Amino acid sequence: MKTQPIGIFDSGIGGTSIWKEIHELLPNESTIYLADSKHAPYGEKTQNDILALSVKNTEYLLSRGCKIIVVACNTATTNAINYLRENYHVPFIGIEPAIKPAALNSSTGVVGVLATRGTLTSSLFTKTTALYAKDRKVIEQFGDGLVPLIEAGKIESPEMDALLQEYLQPMIAENIDHLVLGCTHYPYLIPKIKQFLPPSVNIIDSGKAVAKQTQNILDNLHFLNDTKKRPALEFYTNTDPDVLESFLGVYRDVATISYLHF
Repeated sequence: MKTQPIGIFDSGIGGTSIWKEIHELLPNESTIYLADSKHAPYGEKTQNDILALSVKNTEYLLSRGCKIIVVACNTATTNAINYLRENYHVPFIGIEPAIKPAALNSSTGVVGVLATRGTLTSSLFTKTTALYAKDRKVIEQFGDGLVPLIEAGKIESPEMDALLQEYLQPMIAENIDHLVLGCTHYPYLIPKIKQFLPPSVNIIDSGKAVAKQTQNILDNLHFLNDTKKRPALEFYTNTDPDVLESFLGVYRDVATISYLHF
């Protein structure tokens, strides 16, 4: 079991931001990353659709022998992870917007959350916000249109600038001091987002925390790979592999990137 891969899935290339954190923390681990870009964004789908896609992704990764599955998608986590944990035998790591650290560290008492509709309207997000931010003002903003632009490689575009201006300006007006990124695609927008925010605003994503939790679970189960064999880094997408490759940066030379019909 130790040498079996870590499975990771997302509604597209966004979860590669999580994969990078996992690989940097656990460089001996083989990984299989599944990008369901054909069905992105999940955040605009019904809960039943999100659940069906999450089940399909999970069953593929299990068929490849994955020892743990990281649901590297906020929307899939909030809408499907309870079902996945109840119906499959491997551990699952989910992604939630980092409301807790933002609320605890806020000086102004106002935090912003930029996320998909599927995440912000989920019961899990509502419960998390009520638990950790009940004495804070939380400015929620649907990130409609951001994921398709990222998937299309249009981070540097007039369309992206216009959407970020529209979504972030009301938060700035409310004096937020923390911005929580509630979608794994959004860390790729951090350099762009910083152009619109005052430097005093802290931007928070969940990548490092997810990687650490993955390490902790594998360690507790004695599943960490302690061999010196070079890990296999496999990436699969059901759209153009060149788009996925463009987000891997320095890792593209050590990864295998393939088209998969699913």
